[in-house]
Amino acid sequence: MSYSHRGECSISGIGATDFSRKSGRSVVALASEAATRAIADAGLERSDIDGLVRSDYDAVQHNDLAYALGMDNISYWGATGVGGAAPCGMVAQAVAAIVSGQATNVLVYRALNGRSGLRFGRGTAMQQAAGAPRLGGGGSYDEYFLPYGLLAPGQMFALIAQRHMYEFGTTSDDLGRIAVAVRQRANSNPAAMMYERPMTMDDYRQSRVISSPLRLFDYCLESDGACAVVVTSTERARDAPKAPAVIRAVAQSGSPDVQGGKTFPALMRPTITTYPSKYAADRLYARAGLGPADIDVAQIYDCFTITVLLELEDYGFCAKGEGGPFASSGALDPGGSLPINTAGGNLSEAYIHGMNHVLEGVRQIRGESVNQVAGASTCLVTSGIPPMTSALILAEQ
Repeated sequence: MSYSHRGECSISGIGATDFSRKSGRSVVALASEAATRAIADAGLERSDIDGLVRSDYDAVQHNDLAYALGMDNISYWGATGVGGAAPCGMVAQAVAAIVSGQATNVLVYRALNGRSGLRFGRGTAMQQAAGAPRLGGGGSYDEYFLPYGLLAPGQMFALIAQRHMYEFGTTSDDLGRIAVAVRQRANSNPAAMMYERPMTMDDYRQSRVISSPLRLFDYCLESDGACAVVVTSTERARDAPKAPAVIRAVAQSGSPDVQGGKTFPALMRPTITTYPSKYAADRLYARAGLGPADIDVAQIYDCFTITVLLELEDYGFCAKGEGGPFASSGALDPGGSLPINTAGGNLSEAYIHGMNHVLEGVRQIRGESVNQVAGASTCLVTSGIPPMTSALILAEQ
């Protein structure tokens, strides 16, 4: 299938707030700051923005942000999810709006008080805060797992990790190598919550088990903050103050055995070691005219270390079942074949549902990262699993 939108759009501006455990600010204020910075970075005025795309998990509605920033020229708005599966798909919506002529400059944003406010890792507390009962009537199917003790995302991903270990011999140290690799990137990133807070493999091994086999440092951070990007046509982006990060391709995907619900029902699939990322990868590479060997650096979604390992396999950087040895081989380090999460990722920079991965991908293409990969001309950015997922490839113009 031909893909006619290759390279037609670019990210011309990026912006973020500080990342913290307690912002002391409303999510609208956070979104406004990140958006203002992204618009300025793109060399635009607020009146130039005519499209808005948000996550369906974001409490900041389109009209909230438009009102806060005095935007009176909005002709397109959209939303996608679920949660961590959304960021690259949000960029995909912006691309679709631009190539179809519905907008010219689209602001894509994500803002949350994910530590001081609604903490997505708190299981039933999250369900009840959203108004859902413990059992029945929630409409997501996830509530039917709660009576059996499956309460929080970490428990689900622990089961997935156990299965991968059983099937393929993956070890806890393989997961630890991922955690240590991204922490090292955060240690030199002043914007990261784990800046100058080193962690060794011994530190990882000695950290407490939260849901076996996952330890404290296998879990992402709970963070307050916001990120935003401006998507426009590549032709317009050439007039921006900085070189555009060309969107070589975007893709969204489910899987042949997709099920309802937000998270837990994925455990009922025939396999829990391959995810929609496998099918997104196939579409993405075909649309980009590239393959895994063409990727110079990657920002891999890391709500948990096992997520990185699964996506390394699904995006073709190693064979199924070989993610553990691949992670432990040094391939993910700065001088390795696939440096990842160069700002620290969800595990050690901040957890903005992976929107911060998109920003770091742009920095790598611009040559602005604090952990710049020499000669990086392509960057893969992935979003979360398991319900559905999305991904994109950024490239130099």
